[in-house]
Amino acid sequence: MSLSIVKSMSLQGLDGVLINVEVDISAGMPTWEVVGLPDASIRESKERVRTAIKNCGYEVLSRKYIINLSPANLKKEGSMLDLAIAVGILRSMDVIQESDLENTVIVGEISLNGKINKVNGILPICIESLKYGIKRVIVPKENAKEAAIVNELEVIGVSNLTEVIQYLNEEIEIKSEKVNLVEILKNSQNKRFDFSEVKGQEAIKRALEIAAAGGHNCLMIGSPGTGKTMLATRLPTILPDLTFEESLEITKIHSIAGKLGENTLVTKRPFRNPHHTISANGLIGGGKIPKPGEISLSHYGVLFLDELLEFNRNTLEVLRGPLEDRMVTISRVGASLTYPCNFMLVASMNPCPCGYLGSKEKECNCTQKQKENYRAKLSGPLLDRFDIHIQVPSLDYKKLEKKNSETSADIRKRVNQARAIQIERYKELGIFSNAELTPKWIEQYCALNNESNQMLSQFFEKLNLSARAYSKILKVARTIADLDNCKNIEKNHLMEAIQYRSLDRI
Repeated sequence: MSLSIVKSMSLQGLDGVLINVEVDISAGMPTWEVVGLPDASIRESKERVRTAIKNCGYEVLSRKYIINLSPANLKKEGSMLDLAIAVGILRSMDVIQESDLENTVIVGEISLNGKINKVNGILPICIESLKYGIKRVIVPKENAKEAAIVNELEVIGVSNLTEVIQYLNEEIEIKSEKVNLVEILKNSQNKRFDFSEVKGQEAIKRALEIAAAGGHNCLMIGSPGTGKTMLATRLPTILPDLTFEESLEITKIHSIAGKLGENTLVTKRPFRNPHHTISANGLIGGGKIPKPGEISLSHYGVLFLDELLEFNRNTLEVLRGPLEDRMVTISRVGASLTYPCNFMLVASMNPCPCGYLGSKEKECNCTQKQKENYRAKLSGPLLDRFDIHIQVPSLDYKKLEKKNSETSADIRKRVNQARAIQIERYKELGIFSNAELTPKWIEQYCALNNESNQMLSQFFEKLNLSARAYSKILKVARTIADLDNCKNIEKNHLMEAIQYRSLDRI
């Protein structure tokens, strides 16, 4: 019997933290203690590990077992340390002969029969392992392809504890898992939806193109059946191409949340569409150990809130801070973690409770008081977070029978060109779109000539706009100018941007 040390990983937000699993087996009263701030799932690992070792044909002697998880002052949670604890015990029992485990991180959950189960958060663990200089990771077979995204690591996928023992004792050979990133990225285009399927609504398509080009939040107001949801679901198909770095960051979040499914790498921009009954914790994230919510799962993609005013008002209000900061900090007794949430907020709503205010198809039967109460569900500060609000009109038959319009690929080309201009312009600022401009940078990059400035001043005073609405108009105008490949914001760009503040005019 001897002291053994095995390396593993624990998650803190989006980052992995290296954990030394120290196992000491000595004579004395039979006990099994896990120390080093473990949570309940880790404390319970002693039963899983002990039974798994026994069921794999190895005798667990009645001894004093001390398992220390170092650093001891860091809270650990989850079942991913099971396999490292088992290897440490077997190493101390001299069942595993390999003594050089310095360059290996071992992660996995163990079943009672010795099977190694899939765990969440493998990608951030592998990325962090590389930073620590680790050369090899041993992970559950189901996680191996995800881990192999980090191609600098030797990734060993294992199915059961016996296989781990035989591999470490060099009785069997397991080839390192490899994935073809080129092939994965090649098949990344979303072919399910396309803007060519949407008949009419050219003005709305133009507004969504501007939103995509500048990363602007967008609110669509219209009667039922005008195509708001159909348009929103096709918005990701015209967003700028996803870079590999963005793809990795999105995959890390989805891996931690357990949302990857069969994917090894998220290659499409996320589109999240939560139901209006969602709680505030479900939206921004939460739990005893905070997990990513819908806004973080929408990172670098779209969060679509259909029927916006059906959501609980208090739930909607929690979006205000994250929309400005593009990150959310969730504080609990157990931990305080920060997750990124740089997403486009797209929402739809009816113009009134019955949904037919201003419709040509059906007369609105709502009272003035009902209309006011309905609109009051959307607070002014949250409304100001939308750069674009636009009315979605009903369509007549002539527009419905027209042939399909331009495809998503055609629109995405213009969006990519506009984004390329923005990336070049802001390369020294560390931002990538016009929507991210702060007031200081708006003054520098969204300057107006005298005629345009006078026109905006009149509009601002007439509608009693907030300072935030003023900056939104300028940012949208900057995006329209970029789509036209114009260095300066012209009067026509500003006039079009003003048209996309329909609720201010109402």
